Amino acid sequence: MDAVINKRNARSQNIVANKAEKQVAVHSYINGSFVTSSSSDTLQLINPANGCESITMPAGSELDAIEAVSSAKSAFEQGPWPSLSRATRHSILYKFANLIEQYSLELDRLDADDMGKPIGLAFGNAASAADLLRYCVDTTESIIADSYNSDSGCFIAQQLKPRGVVAAVVPWNFPTLSAMTKVAPALAAGNCVVLKPSEQSPQSASRLAELATEAGIPPGVLNVVQGQGNIVARTLGLHNDVNMITFTGSTAVGKLILQYAGQSNMKLAHVECGGKSPQIVFADCHDLDEVADSIADLILLNQGQLCVTGSRVIVEQKVELELIDKIIQRFRKVSPGDPLDPATTYGPLASRQHMEKVLGYIEGGAKTANLLYGGQRLDFSNGNFVEPALIGNVSVEDRLFQEEIFGPVLTVTRFRSLDEAIEIANATDYGLAAYAWTTSLKTGMRLSAEIHAGMVTVNAATPEGEGSGAISTEPYGLSGVGAEFGIAGLASYTRAQVRWFNH
Repeated sequence: MDAVINKRNARSQNIVANKAEKQVAVHSYINGSFVTSSSSDTLQLINPANGCESITMPAGSELDAIEAVSSAKSAFEQGPWPSLSRATRHSILYKFANLIEQYSLELDRLDADDMGKPIGLAFGNAASAADLLRYCVDTTESIIADSYNSDSGCFIAQQLKPRGVVAAVVPWNFPTLSAMTKVAPALAAGNCVVLKPSEQSPQSASRLAELATEAGIPPGVLNVVQGQGNIVARTLGLHNDVNMITFTGSTAVGKLILQYAGQSNMKLAHVECGGKSPQIVFADCHDLDEVADSIADLILLNQGQLCVTGSRVIVEQKVELELIDKIIQRFRKVSPGDPLDPATTYGPLASRQHMEKVLGYIEGGAKTANLLYGGQRLDFSNGNFVEPALIGNVSVEDRLFQEEIFGPVLTVTRFRSLDEAIEIANATDYGLAAYAWTTSLKTGMRLSAEIHAGMVTVNAATPEGEGSGAISTEPYGLSGVGAEFGIAGLASYTRAQVRWFNH
């Protein structure tokens, strides 16, 4: 363990040392170069760790988005990218992946700067993004085409072709990795992309665009439009030359994206939205300490700003009090502080507005349930730090149980039987992920079959190192529409054309 910690700290020091290595231009990147926004309006980004002004960036405009779409459309229809041989395109994308890996320290640092991520926990995201791109490149070989001879003697062939222009709207919580979750399969499938990063985390997207050009990706194939989501994302969603839009973010905005797709050219729309994932703990679990560690680690990761975080603890009554005590012990060990200090393990929330929202949930929960631990604003450098909160006796009707908080807030609801546990777990409109802890194979099999979630893990947290994206997932309900990752996710960036030859 000491060796692991030392390695993490050494990497963290390298990230800090590289802070002044390169100043990233926070501008839109269109047709292979940075451009000045058509609007003079700007946004002032606030460092979430200290409340100080950090970056001035363009607010963006409809014209910026339109120009980016035009560039992508021209690159798709007239440029070489879709018509390149698979070997040539794959070689370029492999070079892009290698560059992402080469500059992973810089990309991780940019994300840490934007989001206030503890520097010791920030590294690894860019490397995972590089792995994801390599996986998508390799997997395109598995989804190219299919053919057969019919009984009547006809030859029937199916070809999967790129869709055209793909708009990707991504969130702020894992900027580099979230961007490449969309960009990697889109480019590997032969599409051209307009990437809209969150206005709260713009830097790494601009750097990725530069690296794409350095790798040899032609101008217009990967464009980045900076600015406000209500302007840029809306324009992309309504644009008739966008053939697919893929979005990760809130359920409210996801619904708008689906509406925009329908109101325009009925473009394919994939949306991954909120989550309210359960942690279901049975009394027969093998090691309650391990369970408490896993639950606490996941809700503390990125301060709960993670769509698949297990925010609802649903625990068998026999071990409820013991589990609560163990989770509180874990919460007491967090080390909030300067995100650039390798000793810091707990960072701020993304913005002052988001902090106030989370604190509002906690304040309301203290009135309707039992605040068992934490939930106070932490006084550190005027940053958006909130103490992790544990709230017990939460009913299924409580908004704490039903609504995504997207912060370090863990609720506890007890159960007495397997049937009741399943009923409680499914008592929300969300269905992104679920976690269960039991030594009973029968119980685990039934849970994985009956829980409404795109991903169910039994006796394990979300696996580390799964940035390769080898397994497809598809959410339930308000958590979204459309598969991500794996063969199914990659194939969604293509359209099937059937060719029928009668001879």
